[in-house]
Amino acid sequence: MPDPKHILTSAVRETLDVAYSRTIGHIPGLLREVTGFLNTELVPKKSHKVGKLPGEVVYTGKRRIETVTVEVIDYAAEVLTEKAIKNIDECFPLRDSTTVTWINVEGLHDTDLVKQLGEHFGLHPLVMEDIVSTGQRPKTEDHEGHIYIVLQMLNYDEKAQVIVREQVSLILGHNFLLTFQEGVEGDLFDVIRERIRNGAGRIRNRGADYLAYSLIDTVVDYYFIILEKFGEAIEQIEADLLENPSTKLVAQLHLMKREMAILRRSVYPLREVVGSLERSESKLILKDTRRYIRDAYDHTIEVIETLETFRDMLSGMFDLYLSSISNRMNSVMQVLALVGTIFIPLTFIAGIYGMNFKYMPELELENGYYITLAVMATFGIGLTVYFKKKKWW
Repeated sequence: MPDPKHILTSAVRETLDVAYSRTIGHIPGLLREVTGFLNTELVPKKSHKVGKLPGEVVYTGKRRIETVTVEVIDYAAEVLTEKAIKNIDECFPLRDSTTVTWINVEGLHDTDLVKQLGEHFGLHPLVMEDIVSTGQRPKTEDHEGHIYIVLQMLNYDEKAQVIVREQVSLILGHNFLLTFQEGVEGDLFDVIRERIRNGAGRIRNRGADYLAYSLIDTVVDYYFIILEKFGEAIEQIEADLLENPSTKLVAQLHLMKREMAILRRSVYPLREVVGSLERSESKLILKDTRRYIRDAYDHTIEVIETLETFRDMLSGMFDLYLSSISNRMNSVMQVLALVGTIFIPLTFIAGIYGMNFKYMPELELENGYYITLAVMATFGIGLTVYFKKKKWW
């Protein structure tokens, strides 16, 4: 006859093994599966730039599009010209235009084109190097005759549920604005182009500094859309954790914390960028435009505060998951302990009458077997009822 204690010990061991496999054992594999969909890097790779000369224009990112495209929008209050440029030389006369000129370069892998355009507009070699070196920290630099601004434009991939990051460089000069984009699908600046075409708002009556502000404000505003997506996802995961915690949810939490880190690397330096533009004494930024830049600065502060709130919520959800698993484990152990408690008196009775002594008075009883079963059943039922009343079971 198998020892009941051995059976109970085996049951506990099997339960713990199953609990471990369901809670912790599958997490590494799930993380490898989920993070396989990521197309962003926490730390941009720049090892291939080691040994290069300062100011050497070398593209360090991924080739997003096959052909580099250059578009020009030249406008004033009553004038609008928009065209695609086939030869970069066509842009050169626009440097001294009396109207506002926006030259947008889509794709950065053609470094010769970037150098030609940069040299004509008087860009410093280090600025041209930073333009084609993707993964730059958002920053602003005030040079003679122009201001260099680099941002991280973020888009949200609905299908993969990840952030897609694109570096955008802005060169603000007198009556001109140069923008350089990597060429990621989905351009957030299309809304600004439509505003210029339709003459909506103040943009057609303002200078290039207001155009630069409008682009920066669009980038910042889209951070709110991304945060809304994160907020909805966090609420859903929190509800699932309370209802049915699983390792898949833990993998999603790790993924979201990674995406939060990417968003944080883009937003925190942006606060310094916008603040520097507001305080800049450059004549390229008019006093009236600084008021709008101050509003964009307030938006960046709001984004940062929301981001910190979400980070705290994600950390709390990890604790919630561990608490849920711990509570579930405690429930299992409680049931096993109650079952063991019920079997203790039964095992005691069975042990006494299982001894191989020749002279035991009760062994000669005609109904001793049935009396023993009745006593054992009474103990089992009585303890079960007692545990029910105490709400331990």
